[in-house]
Amino acid sequence: MKKLFYCQLILVLLLLAGCKGKGGIFTPSASGRAYEVLVVVDHDLWERPAGRALYNTLNKDVPGLPQSESSFYIMYSSPSNFDSTLKLLRNIVIVDIQPERYTHAKFSYSNNVYAYPQVILNIQAPSEEEFETFVNENQQVIVDFLTRVEMNRQIAYLEKNHNRQVVETVLSMFNCEVWVPGELNSTKTGENFFWIGTNKATADQNLIIYSYPYKDKDTFTQEYFVHKRDSVMKVNVPGARPEMHMSTELIGLTTRGIEVQNNYVMENRGLWKVKGDFMGGPFVSHTRIDEINQRVITAEIFVYAPDMMKRNLTRQIEASLYTLRLPQDKEVVIEGVLKDTIK
Repeated sequence: MKKLFYCQLILVLLLLAGCKGKGGIFTPSASGRAYEVLVVVDHDLWERPAGRALYNTLNKDVPGLPQSESSFYIMYSSPSNFDSTLKLLRNIVIVDIQPERYTHAKFSYSNNVYAYPQVILNIQAPSEEEFETFVNENQQVIVDFLTRVEMNRQIAYLEKNHNRQVVETVLSMFNCEVWVPGELNSTKTGENFFWIGTNKATADQNLIIYSYPYKDKDTFTQEYFVHKRDSVMKVNVPGARPEMHMSTELIGLTTRGIEVQNNYVMENRGLWKVKGDFMGGPFVSHTRIDEINQRVITAEIFVYAPDMMKRNLTRQIEASLYTLRLPQDKEVVIEGVLKDTIK
């Protein structure tokens, strides 16, 4: 009898451990696809200008892709139908309009309330008019917040599931560290150049790192970036014939400064193409200064998937860029590297 009791106790403890994760003992796993968002809102409000403002925000095109793709998969539910199944979804936005409770529009959010990993973003306002204005003024904030939530989830996954051989190679070549998914296993090296990809006919994901001496602040301009990128790719990423090589498409190219781990990063986002061929696709690059060695490090991801949608493929491998650690970053903790855009 005592033996049976201990077996039952061990079974219960194993079940509890399986449910725990980081969200608490009884927190179940979140459901839903990456970049899927459930909006909890009254049906009539969803169809009025306030609801349309939120829908249009979540439906904005992702920049730097060759075709139109919305930022998120969008679903909605009325509060009365927001049941125990829907509460397990990974990304939830709750519309809360109460004139007697709120004096102005604002955000609030919570993590892992019903499931793990999960975020619930509340958008609160005293009226539909103020809600509409607030959402329109904060479109990019909302998109960035929900995108960064998903990006941090991928970074946390990479922490435990990255290609360790790539870590060793990049460390020996550049004295840097980067995490890439294990399915990236086809490599090529050159002078201050490293390339790893899946080498698939489609849905091909790639990461490239290259370095060069830092000269002056003009290094961090779009013009200089394109010149340097095209010269590096011409040597290291050739096409099927000698006159073919990867190059940068100037139309739609965006350049901006972002902050990663309190460091300035120049982000370039746009399209690549093979000169003299029909191949092409999206790329995202991060360029930083290696302060210790006075050189510039550029890490870039690019995707080739001519017969597929590219949003998730690009974002999945883009998370690897945020794991890049330069010599001055040796003590940096990577997980959760992207800060919240909503305070």
